[in-house]
Amino acid sequence: MQVDIVITLRESILDPKGKASHHALENLGFRNISSVRIGKFIQIDIDTDNPEEAREIATEACEKLLANTVMENYEIRIPDTSS
Repeated sequence: MQVDIVITLRESILDPKGKASHHALENLGFRNISSVRIGKFIQIDIDTDNPEEAREIATEACEKLLANTVMENYEIRIPDTSS
């Protein structure tokens, strides 16, 4: 089962990459963008057909390695396989 993980910096953490990207976008004429935050997107394949088990495994992977939970939030997305 494919699991998507989105990792973002917590709101209280400064994001120098996001700030630099925002500044560059402004220089390119994108005046309607008010802020940019840079994060990570990770796809993992887990050998299970059970969405709850996949979520548990992905959560443990985030807690132990993929996310720095002091500075980052993570969101686990499991595609709907019912269709």
